[in-house]
Amino acid sequence: MNEQNLDYLSRQIKFTGFGEGHEKDLKEKMESGIADFVLTHDQEFGQDSAKATLHFRKSETIDLYFFNRYDLVVQGHQQSEPVKQTFYINPKVDHVSLKEGYNLLKGRSVHKEYQPKEGEKYKVWLQLDLKDTDKNGQYKIKQFHPNYGFDLEVTIHKYPIQELNTVEGTKRLIESLERGNRQLVTYGEPGDEQKIYVEASPQFKSINLYDDSMRRILAGGLQKKPELAASPKEVLPEKLVPPSPTKKESLENPLIKKGKDIPKKQKRQKMPR
Repeated sequence: MNEQNLDYLSRQIKFTGFGEGHEKDLKEKMESGIADFVLTHDQEFGQDSAKATLHFRKSETIDLYFFNRYDLVVQGHQQSEPVKQTFYINPKVDHVSLKEGYNLLKGRSVHKEYQPKEGEKYKVWLQLDLKDTDKNGQYKIKQFHPNYGFDLEVTIHKYPIQELNTVEGTKRLIESLERGNRQLVTYGEPGDEQKIYVEASPQFKSINLYDDSMRRILAGGLQKKPELAASPKEVLPEKLVPPSPTKKESLENPLIKKGKDIPKKQKRQKMPR
């Protein structure tokens, strides 16, 4: 068995969000020399349960195993049926972590790095269309590139969220929302604040607000900052962004792939994370 391969896969599993509890099983599977194998991972997210099946395959030409994909099934505590999706792993791209996969299957959006065929990398918002699947049963992916016009930092600063009063607080909040989290914040001016939850909504170029019972707070239920609420026609500053993707690129998904099962050797993903 290749010890460096074991160490690499253990770290890859950890940083994809599956923790450090799989090394023993991983080592036993690799020592057996079988062509392919799976590991399973169960995790609770609040009252929701998630089950992941991690797929590994051995190269036919070199003594290396590859972590190729994981199948994720999420059962919401208020959902009658579970939802599922396969997420593909490629060390060369910003693949979807376990928590991000869970958030996507809950209908939220994540912000991932995207590498076009030409030009510099930039980030794109991804969201699963939970009402539409392809021929393989995979939920189709909606993508919102920079030229779509959603700027999370500009949008969230329209609201009196106390975490935005410091540079570090702003950074932590934006990073959490970019991972697709529904984040608890302190809303309102000091002395008149309340705890609510917020999530990014790039499709509608806004954020969604929820009370502590996770009930949606509709527009008008809470006030924006007074000086911004009085200026609905505010013109946002221009921002340099990469050129708009071609029609072909916009239809492709850079992170979650379709197609047949894992190839005989590590598959190079097509880029239109």
